[in-house]
Amino acid sequence: MTDVSPAAGPQADTAATTITLAANPRQRALRLHRELSQVWANDRGLWGQVTAVSHTTLGLRFMATAFVFFAIGGILSMLIRAQLATPDGAFLDTELYNQIFTMHGTIMMFLFAIPMLEGIAIWLLPKMLGTRDMAFPRLTALGYWCYLFGGLIMLTALLFGVAPRDGWFMYTPLSNAVFSPGINADVWLLGVTFVEISAIAAAIEITVTILRQRAPGMRLMEMPLFAWYMLGTSAMMLVGFPPLIAGSVLLEMERAFDWPFFDPTRGGDPLLWQHLFWLFGHPEVYIIFLPAAGVMSMMIPVLCRTTILGYGAIVAAILALVFLSFGLWVHHMFTVGIPHMALAFFSAASVLVAVPTAVQIFAWIGTMWKGNPQLHLPMYHILGFFLTFVMGGLTGVMLAIVPFNWQAHDTAFVTAHLHYVLIGGFVFPMMAAATYWMPLMTGKRRIKGLGEAAFWVILIGFHGTFFIMHLTGLLGMPRRIDVYPDNPEWIWLNLTSSIFGFVLTIGFAMYAMDLILQATLGKRQSRDPWQAPTLDWAMPLPAPNYNFASLPTARHLRRDAREVILPLARGEGVLAGAPRGQREFLVTSVGDATPDHVAILPGNTALPLALSSAIGAFVLLMLASLYALAGLALLPVAALIWVWARGMAPQDSLHPVEVAPNFRLPVHHHAMTSLGQSGLFALLIANGTLYASLLFGLAFLSVVTPGPEVPAATVGGVPVVSALGVLAASLVAAQFATADQSATNALVALVGNLVALAALLSVLPFLDDPTAHARDALRAALAGYVGLHVLVAAGMAAFVFDQHRRSEVTATQQGAWPACRLWQRYTGAVTLITLVVAIAQEVLT
Repeated sequence: MTDVSPAAGPQADTAATTITLAANPRQRALRLHRELSQVWANDRGLWGQVTAVSHTTLGLRFMATAFVFFAIGGILSMLIRAQLATPDGAFLDTELYNQIFTMHGTIMMFLFAIPMLEGIAIWLLPKMLGTRDMAFPRLTALGYWCYLFGGLIMLTALLFGVAPRDGWFMYTPLSNAVFSPGINADVWLLGVTFVEISAIAAAIEITVTILRQRAPGMRLMEMPLFAWYMLGTSAMMLVGFPPLIAGSVLLEMERAFDWPFFDPTRGGDPLLWQHLFWLFGHPEVYIIFLPAAGVMSMMIPVLCRTTILGYGAIVAAILALVFLSFGLWVHHMFTVGIPHMALAFFSAASVLVAVPTAVQIFAWIGTMWKGNPQLHLPMYHILGFFLTFVMGGLTGVMLAIVPFNWQAHDTAFVTAHLHYVLIGGFVFPMMAAATYWMPLMTGKRRIKGLGEAAFWVILIGFHGTFFIMHLTGLLGMPRRIDVYPDNPEWIWLNLTSSIFGFVLTIGFAMYAMDLILQATLGKRQSRDPWQAPTLDWAMPLPAPNYNFASLPTARHLRRDAREVILPLARGEGVLAGAPRGQREFLVTSVGDATPDHVAILPGNTALPLALSSAIGAFVLLMLASLYALAGLALLPVAALIWVWARGMAPQDSLHPVEVAPNFRLPVHHHAMTSLGQSGLFALLIANGTLYASLLFGLAFLSVVTPGPEVPAATVGGVPVVSALGVLAASLVAAQFATADQSATNALVALVGNLVALAALLSVLPFLDDPTAHARDALRAALAGYVGLHVLVAAGMAAFVFDQHRRSEVTATQQGAWPACRLWQRYTGAVTLITLVVAIAQEVLT
């Protein structure tokens, strides 16, 4: 019998990479189904919905909630169109109109598009990759509750007339405390940041799931293309969202504590906000597009009865888009006074990004050309995508040209372009995906007729609304105005757009009704209705929580779904059933998907709801300006995180698991590199990007911003010595934390971090006044960043010490040591960099 375990040394890796997993003996499919259903089922009743952590349940919940927010955003858009239908629109006053158009954009971007792509990835990826769940089910649930509560906070603000009103981009100084008093802007800053917890959690989940949970033998270049698209999307989310989070935190600190990050009279710069926002904002366009392109790449070959054309070229195009998307953000800022050399660079980059997009478009067209397209309802929406998105892409190339951009900037032309790209590039593919995978979601067959009619109404309504808006923009109509009494040339164009806007709304209502009728009245659907070759259809309909009774291996990957449904259901794959009464799946290596260990997942729990509620309490207290109480509200957050981590401690026997005949694997407590370590590494990528955003802000204000003279520094003497003490103590603690695993080392790491924290606190009274100049405010923000990380490092060291006390760390069981070690090293690195930057700035100024 082959026994792969950490104690086996390097030879274990060689054995694992060369071994061929034998098929498990055939079992009764019904018995396996009942056994797995009992282990993986949600709890009963309403409480079961609260405690559910299944990716199938939460993925559907994400998508359903996003659809509700889409409907709300659509209603708000109709209010906007009603206001603009006449030049002296008296339907809304200016204040309410500003709140409605701000909330429309915010809902569509943050509460519909991003959560919708998260939902389809969470629901679909494990099914396509041949596993039973996402890497961190409780994190999925936490992300959902943070998303829901953040969205409800913003909607409640709209109902009470205190919604954000400064645009979904919140440009300063319009959004600062002087020009936007009250809590309106705070609702956006805190609410969106709350929701972004969900986005970062999903990005970590998706990244780790794709890299570590593929079916044995599914190499990277053999993954379904949807997995490649989602891997690119998650990488962009990890790097793209932190600048927005950093900017939102800085702007909230300016509004709450008068730290002048964006105040030009005290060394700040409103353009810093634009840079931070668009460092997120433009990659977000591709974050939204890539998942939609991913589902297109899965549906088109199946609906054309062929294979995808140019798999390798599409993967290369995905990687190119991921890279290029971060070099385009300034094309949203062509009119703010950017140097001509920079204008030329970003204009060229904006045109260049059309190349990898075109590669994908032509690959899809080539696939349709070589195949036999079948005009089922999903294909209608795919054709709608081609028509709409290509038009949006062409207007995007127009806007990438600086002279034209100067003329069309901030006009209705840009609004039309945005909607052509987002609705064409995201909504049409998502509608196609919903109709394609509805049998897998519901087990029901659609009722023909209404869906086709809805498509035509949507297509006509959309182009009638937004194609005309291009003309309105070219005639000079600005965005975000509520009346235009002196411009009669816009009247008929706006009235026509408004009429077609209501047609579009009717079409979406028909589409929703079609889905509801299928889910409630549709007849039972047979398995694999599309005769697809992918694993997502190799399961019962509707898909059970556990997905596969036994997990597929290399011999199942190159066969059609209908050929492997029964063998997998009868346990002929690996890790069949749930004989140990635990939720288990296989963890594989990153490159060639070699079996590495078995992960044991926690069951249903209300802990994600409790933790998100505690974070929500902090947000609400911040909105109420009760800052001292908000700080105290972080105590239950810390306590719940501790309880969360305790839930990962081993509960039962940790013997190796026989996943196939004569082949055993260790459980994750004995693994050399667990999913938790991979997840923390992904988190630190996002964390490092946030830190880099703060350093970018400091460099921008120091080098680019023409502001008042920096006040003379008062830092020196004792504070400098204390700062060096912070560095020394932190690095010493890191050194001990990376030594041998022992309770003594854990205790020394704890004490070292506490000393570092005390040294840092001793510096604070000697820092320059952060309200005097933006440079000093950013330095104080960096000190706070370092302090927070030292505090977390101390908490992790304390947790490891507690694990030693409970005898949960042994020679073969690492406990939380790998996570503590990695965090400590990161903390030491950012502490060193921060001190070097601060000292260099003192010397240079």
